[in-house]
Amino acid sequence: MEIRMDFLNWLDHETSMKILGCLQDPPDLVRVSSVSRSWRHFVIANGLCKQLCLRMFPHFRRVYCVIEPTCGIEKALEVGRSKFVEWETLKREHRAYAFLAQGCLLFPFKECILDAISASSTDDYPVESIRNTLLQGDRSEGRPSYWSSKGQHDTAVPETLVYKLAADICVITEINIQPFQAYFQRDSPIYSAISVRFCMGHPKCPMGDPLGEPLDDTADDKFIWTYSSPEFPMAQVY
Repeated sequence: MEIRMDFLNWLDHETSMKILGCLQDPPDLVRVSSVSRSWRHFVIANGLCKQLCLRMFPHFRRVYCVIEPTCGIEKALEVGRSKFVEWETLKREHRAYAFLAQGCLLFPFKECILDAISASSTDDYPVESIRNTLLQGDRSEGRPSYWSSKGQHDTAVPETLVYKLAADICVITEINIQPFQAYFQRDSPIYSAISVRFCMGHPKCPMGDPLGEPLDDTADDKFIWTYSSPEFPMAQVY
């Protein structure tokens, strides 16, 4: 008779978490949870689908709770049974985050920025060009990737970066800014703005396509700004 052994029963919790934590595709975790009851219990009890979804899409960390329609009988059974309620919550989150992650992979969020138009100044062009801000991460082709201005003696003088959006109408739900940490300098200092302000508008004259190389120009006289946000202090962290 063939003897089948469940490796989760032979490994400690930390090792099992490390192994299953290597899975990077939500459907793989769903398949793992279908192998056996013990595997399903392990995946759900440790919130592995939720953890993977939040690693892939950090903006979902703002989700406060997951709610599904439930019938009155199920609600009645939950009364006075805290372990039952906790397990049902974990199962609900497992289903919701697995579905959410898969949906985001099928219909990914798109960047609203199409191209860079201008920077008010650039210290070392093209090495420190505004185009570097369009790239993911702080390295490109083995070199540091960042934008740096020439700087001002008066810290009250603002620097400006101007971008072209991907369409005439864009729904902007979130703006992310990552300061640059100079890992190649002593103590790895962080170069961050004191505060930021966002302006939306349109050019006074048609700009045409393609945009070409971004300019060193404040560009204020070339645009009509229809919205300006308040100033937001920027956290001096990476």
